[in-house]
Amino acid sequence: MRLAFILGEIGSGLRRNLSMVISVVLVTFVSLTFVGAAGMLQMQINQMKGYWYDKVQVAIFLCNDSSTSTGCASGAVTKEQQANLAKMLDSPTVKQYITDYQFESQADAFKHFKEQFSNSPIVDSVTQDQLPSSFRINMKDPQKYQIISETFSSQAGVETVSDQRQVLERIFEWMNGASVAAMVVAGVMIFCAVLLITTTIRLSAFSRRRETGIMRLVGASKTVIQLPFILEGVIAAVVGAVLASGTLWLVAQFWLNGDLSRQFLNTPFISSAQVLVIAPVLIALGGGLAGISSLLTLRRYLKV
Repeated sequence: MRLAFILGEIGSGLRRNLSMVISVVLVTFVSLTFVGAAGMLQMQINQMKGYWYDKVQVAIFLCNDSSTSTGCASGAVTKEQQANLAKMLDSPTVKQYITDYQFESQADAFKHFKEQFSNSPIVDSVTQDQLPSSFRINMKDPQKYQIISETFSSQAGVETVSDQRQVLERIFEWMNGASVAAMVVAGVMIFCAVLLITTTIRLSAFSRRRETGIMRLVGASKTVIQLPFILEGVIAAVVGAVLASGTLWLVAQFWLNGDLSRQFLNTPFISSAQVLVIAPVLIALGGGLAGISSLLTLRRYLKV
């Protein structure tokens, strides 16, 4: 009986304040979409950093059969040349500048390539023999990259020496800036959503002050009186969060993994399944903010 009464009160409140409820849904939808977009940007940054970015700052790419640089005129790197490069890396002259290094074979490079570009069509057009083997180096001081470059660039069997972190640093800085901007906009929109929720609950409580007065007189508990108002705000916010989650999934499914992945074949994009991880966070955030703001509003404007 009590459950039926509460559900009836929720339905009545939603019908009476339909325009305000729709406003709450839309503002929550927009604000949480920005929150989710910021989360997606961070996931994309981590995806693009990938395996080598976090562990390797400098890569010495070795010649393979398809190398076209002048340093690879004699063909693919030989075992003797590879051993000589490893010996140089272990020498005191070079070792003072590096923390450690790893050798990545063509098979390892192909495996990592498939992991990084699993969501891109380019993964089907690249074969193992097209990818070079390399020495991946962790520098003690990234500023000393030029020493490694000058030491190894002219060595036999070396195609190129690349400071890969430096190449992508500007891109990641821009993306981090965009992520921060999205969070700032999201914060403003969430603040607007909280204000709108409190206004909606306040108006709903005011329009039903006679009913709540009667309920107090007949001995209804504080929870029974306040719960319908709280759930009205939570339901509206959760609907907005679900819409935001669905929008982000559509963006990932049909834009990131669709048009963008076809236009930028060398960029690994996050999958729509990864984006779904954000959905529970958005729903919990929307419902939690609505519940807390509704409860605080009722304590002030609905004396029980």
